[in-house]
Amino acid sequence: MIGREKLLAVIAARGGSKRLPRKNVLMFAGKPLIAWSIEAGLQSRYVDRVIVSTDDEEIAEISRSHGAEVPFLRPLELSNDTASSTDVIRHSVKTLEANGDEFGYILNLQPTSPLRTFRHIDEAATLMIQKEANG
Repeated sequence: MIGREKLLAVIAARGGSKRLPRKNVLMFAGKPLIAWSIEAGLQSRYVDRVIVSTDDEEIAEISRSHGAEVPFLRPLELSNDTASSTDVIRHSVKTLEANGDEFGYILNLQPTSPLRTFRHIDEAATLMIQKEANG
């Protein structure tokens, strides 16, 4: 939480990567690539929920096994090469809000950034608080 506002971390991970097939579930330093982002979000002192938006059952299963929520499977129109991260995150937030959830802050955790840790997330949130940035 940041003040009284909840922070939602969204990890957008589709199954159809063309350059490196199945990249989100490939092993990297002993765990699936996506697990690094999930763990960073879960360890952050500011993040209230970590969800994965995916169109892929294997990614969903691996994400759940590492502690993320997968409250829905992403629609096909948001699972192609032309779908933007912004559209995927907007869909995630709207879907959760339709179920009564509200968030003051949204964090995009890219699954392909395994070297980003919870410390980086917390440092960014702290800076945002110090600068009184809007949610």
